[in-house]
Formats: sequence, structure tokens, C-alpha cells
Amino acid sequence: MSVDSVYVHKMWNDHEISKMTDKGVTFPMLSDSGGAVGKMYGVYDEDAGVEMRGRFIIDPDGNVQGYEVLTPPVGRNVDETLRQIKAFQLVRNAGGTEVTPSGWQPGKKTLKPGPGLVGNVWKEWTAKDE
Repeated sequence: MSVDSVYVHKMWNDHEISKMTDKGVTFPMLSDSGGAVGKMYGVYDEDAGVEMRGRFIIDPDGNVQGYEVLTPPVGRNVDETLRQIKAFQLVRNAGGTEVTPSGWQPGKKTLKPGPGLVGNVWKEWTAKDE
């Protein structure tokens, strides 16, 4: 979503993204002309009439679980976004019985939260992945 029109999105997809990927953007791009959504999330720059690059991971209950806001000169990392989505899904599906440590990757070891973990994360951190 951006303040750009759907026509700008189409041109961007057809003339840029489609040359960098096999299929271009495979999901709907939304236009936030006027910045109403950007204002709600605190990424709309009123003076410039643009939105900063924000990424918000919102769970099925509508709660923001993670976000990242970058200024335009710095690009985002889609692989990191996908990793975080998988981590949030794992934690949600585990019902609070598992958490993911820093740098966790799908298929790697998770942590079991509880009093015994406090002060012992380093032991888990240095243990070989299962």
C-alpha cells in the first residue's frame, strides 16, 4: 500500500518488478491516496505527502505483532519479513509453549518459555540445533 495511484502501481509492476521476478507482484497493491491508513500507522509524512516504508505484521485478531519503518533510501528484506511471519505463526500455533530465539530459522530449535529459561538462554543458544 502506498499513496501512489493504482496506475502508478501497475506501471511499477509492469516496468520494474516484472523484470526482477518471474511473475511481478502476485498480490493486490492498494492505494492510500491522502494517506489515511499511513496516518493511522504513523508513517505518513504530511509535509511531503508521502509515506515512509513501513512493514506491519498483523495477526488474524488484528493485532500488530511486528513492524519496521525505513526511510526511502534503504530497501527492505522480504526474506526477513517471511521469516518473521513464520516465527509469529509458529508461536501462535504453539499457544505460548514455544518462542523463537534471535535469528531463528524455520525448522531450527525453539525455546520453551518458563522460569527455568531465565538466566539459561545462553545454554540453549550455544546448544546444537535439533
